[in-house]
Amino acid sequence: MQSREWLYHIEKWLREKENHLYRTVQDISFQYYLVNSWLPYEKAVQGSFGPIAVNTQWGIKWQYGWFKGTVVIPPEATGERIELKLNLGGESTIYVNGKLAGAQDLQHNGVTLTRSAVPGQIFEIVAEAYSGHDRELPIYGQSRIVILNEELYQFYIDLNALFQLRNSLDSSSLRVSEIDNGFLKLIALLDWNAVGIELEQLARQGREILRPLLECVNGSTAPKLFMMGQSHLDIAWLWPIEETKRKIARTLSNQLALLDEYPEYRYVQSQPYLFHMVKDLYPELYGRIKHYVSEGRIIPEGGMWVEPDTNIPSGESLIRQFLYGKQFFRGEFGVDNKMLWLPDVFGYSGNLPQIMRKCGIQYFASVKMYQIYDNIVDPFPYNTFTWEGIDGSTVPVHLLDYGPFPNPADVSYVNFQWNERIQKEGISTRLVQFGYGDGGGGANRDDLESLRRMGNLEGVPQTVISSPLDYFEDLQERGMPDAHYFGELYYPAHRGTLTSQAKMKKGNRAVELALREAEVWGALSSMNGNLSYPQEDLDELWRRLLLLQFHDILPGTSITRVHEEAEREFDAVLQSANQLSLLARQSLTDGSSEGITFFNSLPWERTAIVELPDTFEGATDVAGARLRVQPQQGMHLAQLTIPAMGYVSITPASSEVVTNTLRVTNEGIENQWLRISLNEWGEITSIWDKEANSEWANGLCNQFLMYRDQPSSYDAWELDRRYASSAIPLQEKARITVIAEGPLVATIRVERSLNQSHLVQDICLEVDSRRIEFRTRLDWKEKHKLLKVGFDVNLHSNEVLNEIQFGYVKRPNHFSRPHDSDRYEVSQHKWSTLVEGDRCFSLLNDCKYGLNVNGKQMNLTLLRSPTYPDERADEGQHEFTYALHVWNEGFTSNPVVREAYELNCPVLSVSGSVEQPFGLLQCNRANIIVDSIKMAQDYSGDWIARVYEAKGTSTNSVLSLGVAIQKAWETDMLEEVHVKDLTANSNGVALSLAPFEVKTIRFKPLNSK
Repeated sequence: MQSREWLYHIEKWLREKENHLYRTVQDISFQYYLVNSWLPYEKAVQGSFGPIAVNTQWGIKWQYGWFKGTVVIPPEATGERIELKLNLGGESTIYVNGKLAGAQDLQHNGVTLTRSAVPGQIFEIVAEAYSGHDRELPIYGQSRIVILNEELYQFYIDLNALFQLRNSLDSSSLRVSEIDNGFLKLIALLDWNAVGIELEQLARQGREILRPLLECVNGSTAPKLFMMGQSHLDIAWLWPIEETKRKIARTLSNQLALLDEYPEYRYVQSQPYLFHMVKDLYPELYGRIKHYVSEGRIIPEGGMWVEPDTNIPSGESLIRQFLYGKQFFRGEFGVDNKMLWLPDVFGYSGNLPQIMRKCGIQYFASVKMYQIYDNIVDPFPYNTFTWEGIDGSTVPVHLLDYGPFPNPADVSYVNFQWNERIQKEGISTRLVQFGYGDGGGGANRDDLESLRRMGNLEGVPQTVISSPLDYFEDLQERGMPDAHYFGELYYPAHRGTLTSQAKMKKGNRAVELALREAEVWGALSSMNGNLSYPQEDLDELWRRLLLLQFHDILPGTSITRVHEEAEREFDAVLQSANQLSLLARQSLTDGSSEGITFFNSLPWERTAIVELPDTFEGATDVAGARLRVQPQQGMHLAQLTIPAMGYVSITPASSEVVTNTLRVTNEGIENQWLRISLNEWGEITSIWDKEANSEWANGLCNQFLMYRDQPSSYDAWELDRRYASSAIPLQEKARITVIAEGPLVATIRVERSLNQSHLVQDICLEVDSRRIEFRTRLDWKEKHKLLKVGFDVNLHSNEVLNEIQFGYVKRPNHFSRPHDSDRYEVSQHKWSTLVEGDRCFSLLNDCKYGLNVNGKQMNLTLLRSPTYPDERADEGQHEFTYALHVWNEGFTSNPVVREAYELNCPVLSVSGSVEQPFGLLQCNRANIIVDSIKMAQDYSGDWIARVYEAKGTSTNSVLSLGVAIQKAWETDMLEEVHVKDLTANSNGVALSLAPFEVKTIRFKPLNSK
C-alpha cells in the first residue's frame, strides 16, 4: 500500500499538467459573421464582420462562423513560446497573418504563434469555425494567448513516458525498481506550491533525476516498430463533404506545423481526392505540401482515389480507383504508389491481390480486421502474412491494430501494439500507425516528443518514424513469415453494410453499368470516326463515381445529408453517362425516323425481348426476318437477336402469327421448360422442371421474411447473428392478377402488405427462358426491420458460389466450424448459385449485395431500416429486380454469368437505321467475359478490352473482331506495362486464361500510326 500511495503523487501531477503549463498573456476579442458555404480566405476577410460578446450562442445547423482579431505581443512575453487558445465553440481552421497555420480540434488545442516572441510583434488572427449539426449550437467563449512553460512541458513528457513504462513492466523487475527510486527522489524534490521561475527550476532538476532512466537502452533482441504518422479522414460520415473541405485543411496545416518543428517527422496521407480538394481550395497550403513531398517527409501513399468499400464496387471500379489514384500522385508529386492502404473498410475482396498486382501495387496494409466488436467466434489468425487471391496472385500483407483509441504515440500504445499482436512467433517487426483519425487530425506535439523519448528505450520496442514502404522493404529482407492465407479476407462484423441505404447500392450498380455502356459505344463511334471519344468527360464521371464508393457512403453508414447528397450525385452522374452513351449510339445510325437500332453491349450474340413503339405492330430486321411481336400496355414487345457488342436495325412490317407456348393464371405460370405454382400469398410452392421431370422447390420460394433488426451497437453497420430468432409474421394474403399472357412474356402481378409496407411485384417468365424475374416495387415504412426473400431449394450442397469481382468465391452453407458460423451474411455481386452435380439453382439481382445461405435455404437480403446515423434510412419507394435460374447440365456450361449480365444490362435503342448488323467483339468460349471496352487512357487511338475467366477453369479461346487491327498485346491494368504480344490474324486474337485470370488487351487499329 505504501508503494501505491506514493504513485498517486505521480498520477496527480500528470492529471494536473494543463494547470501548470500555461500562463495567460492576454485575452483576445473577435468580430465575426456567418456563412452557409465554403469561402476562400481572401473573400472571407472582406465579409461584414460585427461584434460578438463572450457566452453568445452563434449560428444555425450546418453554418460556419468567420472570426477576426488581432494579437500584439507584450514585453513580458519576450523570448517565450506563445500559443493561441481559441474558444469559439467548434473545430476551427486558423489563419495567422493570412497563412493557414493550423487548427483547433479535439486533439489539437492550440496553434503556436511563435517559439521566440518579440515584443510588439503583431498577429492578425482569422478563424473559420463550424457550428455543427448534431449537438447544441456553439457558445463563443473567451479566447487568449498563453505562454507555454517549455521546461515544464518537457518534464511532463519525460515523466509520462517513464510512468507508462513502469506500469507496463513486471512490477518485480529491476527496471521498475529503478524507475520507482527515481520517482521517490522526485517526490522528495518537487514543491507544487512553487510558481514561475522556481517551478521551472524544479522541473529542470526533476528532468536531471529522470535523465539516466531515459538513457537506458534495449538489448540486441528488442522488436522494432516502424511508426507511420498518418490521419484517417472519412471523406463523409458523421459530417458532409462540405465539412471535409475544412477537416483536410485543419489536418494538413497542423501536420505542416509539426514538420516545420520536428525534422525527423514523416507524415503519410492517403486518398488523392483529398489532395485534389486542397489543391482546388487552399493553393498556398498545397504549395507547402508539395515542398514537403519533394523532401520525402509528406508521403502520398495508399494507391486508390479514395478508400473505397471493396465488397460492393465492380472489378472495373476497383481498377479505376488505382488508375486515377496513381495517375494523380504521379502527375502532382512524381510518386508511384506501391502500397494499398485501407484502414477502415469492411472486408476485402478475394480478387484484390490480382487487381493490386496488375495495377503495380506490391504491398497491402489495413487495420480493420481486429476491430470486431465481440460479434465474432473465430478471430483472424495473422498480422503479417502472404495473401493469395482466387486466381493465385499473392501480395504481402500487414494488418495493424487499432489499439487504444485514439492513437497517441506514447509508451502504452507502443507496448500494446507489440504485446497484443496475434502472431507471437516468426515476426520481429511491426508497422504501427499513430495520429488521431476518423475525422482527421493526425499527430500532435506530444506524440513526437514521446517518440523522441522512446527510440531505443529499455523496456519499449525500438521505434523509428518511417514510411510504410520502409517496413515492407525491411520485411522482405528479413523474410516473410510462413503464414499464408487464401481467398477473401472476410470481415466478421458490419455485415449490415451490404444492405443499408439501398439507394446507394442501386445508384452504384446503375452508374457502373452506364459508364460501361458509354465507353463501349463511345469507343466504337471513335473507331468509326463518327465522334471524338469523350475521354475527359468520362474521366470526370469516373472520379465522381469513385468518390461515392467511399467506405462510409456506399455501405450506407453516414448521416442523412450525406446520403441525400449522394443520391442526387448518383442520379446526376447516371444522367451524364447515359447522355454520352446516347450521343455515341446516335452517331452510329443514319438518324432517320423510320427505323430503330438496338444495341447489345454484351460480348455474345443475344436474343432479347425489346420494346417497340405502338406504331410497330410488327417488325423486320435488316436481314428481312420478321420478328415475333406481343402487344402490351400501349407498346409492342418483340424478340430480337443482336450481334455481340454490336447493333441491328428494325423497320415496321406485318406481324408474324406465332404459337403461344406460355400459360398463365392466377395460380401459376409456365413455358416449355418450367411450370411455376403460387399460393394465396404469391409465394412459389412448386418449380417443376419439364426437361428433367423434377422439382426444384423444397418448400416455399419467393417467400418474404421479415425480422426485428436491433443490433446491440453500430446500427447501420451491424446485422446481429441472432436476428433470425425475431421473425415477424406476414399473414395478409395477396391480390394476384394476370397482366400479360404471351406469346413472348407472361406476367403475374402480386400485391400485398408486408407489415407496415406495401409490395407490388410482377413475376415474369419469357418464352424459351429458364429465368424467372421478380420485378419489385416496395413502399418501405419500417423501423429496425430486416427484409429478406427466401428460396427453399430441393438441392443438396455444402457450399454456395457467390460472384465477386471477376470471378466467384465458394462459401459454406453450414456452421460446422467457428469461421463458418461467422459468415452468416455474405456479399455477392450479380449472382449466387447452389450446385449439386449437374443441377444448378441460381439467384440473380440488379442491385442487392447481401444474402445468407443455410443448407437448402437461399435468402436474398432486400432492405433494412436502421435509425443511426440516418434516422430516415431507406424510407420510401424502392424498385429492384431479382430472378431465379435453374440448369441441369453442370456448372461449367451453366449460363448464369450471361443471365446475370443480361438482367443487369438491358438492350438499348435509338431512332435511326444501319445498313448491316455489326458486332465489335465476340469470344468463342462462354466462360470468357469481355467486361469492358474503352479507348486507351493515353489518347493514342488504341483501344482496350478487359477480359476475364469467370468459371474457375483454364481456357484457350479466340476473340473474334469486327474491326481490323495492326496488332494486339497484353498490358497491366493501367494500360502501361507491356506484358506480352498476342497472336492476331484475320480470325481474331488467341487468348489463354488461367482460372479467374483478368487480362487487359490493347489493340492498335489498322489505320493508326
